[in-house]
Parts: sequence; structure tokens; C-alpha cells
Amino acid sequence: MVQISEFRIVMPFSVEEYQVAQMYMVMKMQQQNTAGSEGVEVLENRPFEDDELGKGQYTSKIYRLQSKAPTWLTKLAPTDALVMQEEAWNAYPRCKSVIRCPYFTRFLLTIETIHKADNGHAENVHGLSKEQLSVRQVEMLDIASDANDYWSYIIGRSGIDFSQFQSEMTGRGPLLEGWQDQCNPVMTAYKLVTIDAPYWGFGRRLENALLAGERALFLQSHRNCFAWIDEWFGLSIEVMRELEQQSDSSLNQKLVASSEEDELVT
Repeated sequence: MVQISEFRIVMPFSVEEYQVAQMYMVMKMQQQNTAGSEGVEVLENRPFEDDELGKGQYTSKIYRLQSKAPTWLTKLAPTDALVMQEEAWNAYPRCKSVIRCPYFTRFLLTIETIHKADNGHAENVHGLSKEQLSVRQVEMLDIASDANDYWSYIIGRSGIDFSQFQSEMTGRGPLLEGWQDQCNPVMTAYKLVTIDAPYWGFGRRLENALLAGERALFLQSHRNCFAWIDEWFGLSIEVMRELEQQSDSSLNQKLVASSEEDELVT
């Protein structure tokens, strides 16, 4: 059965600032999570234009993060099969990502994101039908929350206490109780996750595990956006595109070097 979940993440940024913050966060987290034979390989990163989303940036990536998979999942598939392929169309403020797994050929995960200058109370920004709305689960994610679970441990979690944190460059923070209704500027990332793993016996468990993983990833990545504000604030989109190209090349070189070392060992 297809599951539909909408995660709403309020941020103390303008919509324009978030675009730079997101690009910087993705670039830095990819670097942090690429080492040895695991990490992110960027196959394509180019402009695109289509009738649905308009103009933007298209990326195609392979995620080799086998060590982060739950133990029960590694028993169902060989380690080298636990690889994810992602296509993403970033036509900011709208974005769409489609994630597949070559081993589980019927598996499909789609993430559609709309960024709005509000505090998370728009009820149907994705224009869902009545049938879709009846099964959609909505969850607000608070970047100031200190909750931990299995997936937040696996993905990694910054130790910053946002109730004590303040940006030197912008003066934003600390994030105290109810901050979403008091900060200015403010915006929300509305992330609609649709997941389908039609496999008898374990499909639902796989769906729930990946939804929990996406939730933890959304929370940590957005925490990083704010924690790193003094690193990216003031950078332009043009500068970020240049840094992005350098980072993509560096990621691929890391994986190639690791592969060559493995061949020498064997």
C-alpha cells in the first residue's frame, strides 16, 4: 500500500536565503558522508527545463550507504545491492526527487518539496486530491528538538543546543519554545513523501524504515542549515554553483581512489 507523508520544516530564513543554505548543506553533508567505498557519486549536474517544473537544475546521483541500512534489511539483500539511485529536479522554490533501488525493482520513493514564506500552516500546498488527503499523514519537524532515535543516531546528529545558539553574522537565535510563531524572517519546506514497496512479507516494514530514515535526514539536514548559517550567509547562487561543481568532482575522485585501493588489495 502506498504511504503518503507530509513533513513541514519551519526555518528562520527567507525563501531566498534558504536556497543558498540548502545548496551549501547538501554539498557539505555529501562530503562528510563520502569516505572509503561509501558515499555519494554525482553522475550528472546540469540545467534543465520542462513543462511541469519549468527551469532549474537536474542531478543524478548514486548513494552507496550500505553500512547505514538496518540489520534486518541486510539479511534480505546482498550488501552491494543496497545502493540507491536518485534523480532530482530543483526548480526552486519547487523541487522533486525520485529514488529507486536497482535490487528492489518495484520500490519507488518520491519527494516533492514546495518552499513558502510562512510558518507551516498551509493545508494543501501540493494540491492533493480528496483521496490523497484522506491518507496523508502530516508531521511538523522542529529543528530545535533534541529528540533522538535509531535513525538520528545512524545518520548523525549535531550536538548544538539551539536554545543557546545565536548566529554571529545575523543575530538569529536562540530558538526558544514557540519560536516558529515569533521569528522574522520565516519560511517552511513542505516535503511530500510518497513511498511504495509492493513486496509481500516485508514491504510495509521497508516503507516504514525508509520513512523514518527520511524523517531523521530532513531533521538533521535542516538543523545543519541553521547551524552553518555563518558559513553560507551572504554567498550568491553563482558562487554556490561553482563550489558545487568543485565538490562533485572531489566526491567522485574520492570514490575512484577508494575503488583503486580495493583492487590493489585484492
